[in-house]
Amino acid sequence: MKHLLTIAFLLLGVQLMAQDSLEISAPVNEDTLEYERFIEIVENSLFEYYKETWGKERAYEVIDSMGYEDDDKPKYSDSVYIARLNKLNSETIIDIAANDDMLSVLKYFISKRRRFTAVCIGRSKLFFPMYEEYLDKYDIPLELKYLSVIESGLRPTVKSRVGAAGLWQFMYRTGRMFGLENDSYVDERMDPEKATDAACRYLKYLYGMYGDWSIALAAYNAGPGNVNKAIRRSGGQMNYWKLRPYLPKETQMYVPNFIAMVYMMNYYPEHNIVPKEAKIYNHEVDTVCLSQVARISYIDSVLDVSEEDFRYLNPTYKTDIIPHTEVPQCITLPLEKIGLFMDNEAAIYNYEQRLDSMNMSFVALEKKKRHKVVPGETMAQIAAKYDVTVQDIKSWNGYRTSTVYPGQMITIMVTERKYIENSQASNVKSSSSSKSSSSSSSSKINYSYDGKYKYYTLKNGESLWAVSQKLGIPFAQIQELNKDLDPKRMQPGDKIRIQKI
Repeated sequence: MKHLLTIAFLLLGVQLMAQDSLEISAPVNEDTLEYERFIEIVENSLFEYYKETWGKERAYEVIDSMGYEDDDKPKYSDSVYIARLNKLNSETIIDIAANDDMLSVLKYFISKRRRFTAVCIGRSKLFFPMYEEYLDKYDIPLELKYLSVIESGLRPTVKSRVGAAGLWQFMYRTGRMFGLENDSYVDERMDPEKATDAACRYLKYLYGMYGDWSIALAAYNAGPGNVNKAIRRSGGQMNYWKLRPYLPKETQMYVPNFIAMVYMMNYYPEHNIVPKEAKIYNHEVDTVCLSQVARISYIDSVLDVSEEDFRYLNPTYKTDIIPHTEVPQCITLPLEKIGLFMDNEAAIYNYEQRLDSMNMSFVALEKKKRHKVVPGETMAQIAAKYDVTVQDIKSWNGYRTSTVYPGQMITIMVTERKYIENSQASNVKSSSSSKSSSSSSSSKINYSYDGKYKYYTLKNGESLWAVSQKLGIPFAQIQELNKDLDPKRMQPGDKIRIQKI
């Protein structure tokens, strides 16, 4: 980085000397143009530096020099694996052992985790530079960035069957303990930066308890309570490998898996593992902070970014709404979209007025999707995949229990958001309303009013989604009108807002 700054100052000096040698002073606008050119040179130099640092894989050079064929899977003697593990051990304060158990796990990863390693190396280009900043900030080993690989496969939206979520797989209570909020609009366990900061603080806290990084990692997986029980049962052992037989079975594999992943991420070229191309690099994104409520689908349309790409960079948000909070919500965007956002910021916040001026309306269309259950899949996992509840799935399919079977076809209602002309919007809404009224013609719906809003009274078992389906009102509209309502605390007889008068 220092040599880039030196280049920048030299360039500035050359330009200043060139300006001093002019007999006639240049107009102000030319000075401005020259300055902008200089800034562009500096920015391009920095971009190329980051690109060289994070964009080129040494794997290609190493693989080419070794003369591998595409399908070659090189294997080495145990002495080579031991030498490499010992080298990694000499470079970190984490205890990387080279015993028989570790070799067995390592060989499994070399044989069965090749594609996983290739995919994760590509994903790492977005997350690892940020990880390293936080690991350095808290003065903990940089190798801990690989922990997130075995926790989540570097997928910020992944949820486990027991409820852990995000890149660092925080459980709800642990996340709250380290400041990660989880409400109707955001789940900060899925915020890459906030979760990484929380993970670093948690790992440092655990290291402070045990004074050993391997035991701290075991506690990260099993919880300090289980590790403390293991220490007592072992007679007070504080060496991880001696303590390992007393840990829960699933935790006994946790640290060896971590070490194997450290090996794979460092020695992938030697095993002819070609990294998958990164979807986006860390140096290609930046953040902007919002001062008001915004709608994701409108941001997407203004900036010409697909919702899939936006949510890949901003997995925190549960709905289409980015709420206004005391500490501003900050979103991540491709670098080339930052200027466009700044130019259209006011319009993004005032999307309703903007749509009116364009004679457009936002509609949320509910569409039916069929999901085929795969072996080992539970209804809870299916609900998490589509961001709905188990009760929703049971209601849509008329199920009494949560049991599902491989091959079973399940109906899921998904929301598709669109911006269409007002005339079309009226047809969509009236069509939706007619379907609703025909389905509920057997029972009259009673509404209440307070001069500001129209209210609907919840019946037993009804969710906000169920009400939106019943009344033919876009789900996002009901969510937006009931921001202060906690869905988990809703009771039959509660009144919810369904329309602003």
